[in-house]
Amino acid sequence: MFKKFIVNKDYHNSRFDRWFKQNISNVPQSLIEKLVRKRKVKINKKKVKTSYRVQVNDIVEFHSTEDFKSHKQSEKIKYKPSEKEKGEYGKFIIENNDNFIVINKPFGIPVQAGTKSFKNIIDILRDTKFFEQTKPFIVHRLDKETSGIMIVAKNREYAQLFTSLFRIRKIHKTYLAIAHGKVKKDLKLLRDDLTSYQKNRKVIQKAISYIKILKSNDEYSFLELKPVTGRKHQLRKQLYNIGNPIVGDDKYSAPSIKKKFKPKNIMLHAYKIKFMINNTKYNFKAKYGVEFEQFIKKKF
Repeated sequence: MFKKFIVNKDYHNSRFDRWFKQNISNVPQSLIEKLVRKRKVKINKKKVKTSYRVQVNDIVEFHSTEDFKSHKQSEKIKYKPSEKEKGEYGKFIIENNDNFIVINKPFGIPVQAGTKSFKNIIDILRDTKFFEQTKPFIVHRLDKETSGIMIVAKNREYAQLFTSLFRIRKIHKTYLAIAHGKVKKDLKLLRDDLTSYQKNRKVIQKAISYIKILKSNDEYSFLELKPVTGRKHQLRKQLYNIGNPIVGDDKYSAPSIKKKFKPKNIMLHAYKIKFMINNTKYNFKAKYGVEFEQFIKKKF
């Protein structure tokens, strides 16, 4: 028995195999290849490759998924927020429109579920009034311990748009950080080759950030940081490299500094973000939290 589906605009120009996994069944790639090869899947009455880019209103026909139910991978269990949690997150919303929201992410919660954390921003937002007719799309991330401004798209079109803007560096972010020690006054630019490991493979990436000292004393420096590149843990690694690790950062810090002062969270906050879409300028700002504010008042 053949079933028929019509591709909607959220998946325009997506690979067919990706569309299939997200809309029909999250089966192994090898099974999709087999279905295509045996002509059990057709698009607009024609045989296509799994790499085919689906278009809006394409008609996809295939044999009932009953034929391969036993191969279906288990669905990922999502975090279910309480009504109180859903209500609380409304106060963190900075901007809400038809295509995206901007949120001031609090400290201590990851963007999405991981091996060490189940509760996450995306699953909470999914059940709020802001995503009643759609679902949240991640377009960039903040570390669990980092607070501040974050964009979440409401449809695939804007998710792809934001991803492209980040890739060509047309989205500009400003961070605030409190670092240990006195940063050199003449330091204006951080330029590093950062090393990471991906599946046991050593990867070296160039990282560039602008740095400005807002306040400083012998113990701490209050900094404004503008990353040009977007590497994982970029600012945390770069400040560690110059001998001024971020306060509260256990991962990139010397043992002697860790014992000196240990707040609940990293003193790193995504403060501003700006970009342009269709000749319209967007500029958003996220106020840092109470702990961050109290630290500044106490130490400077």
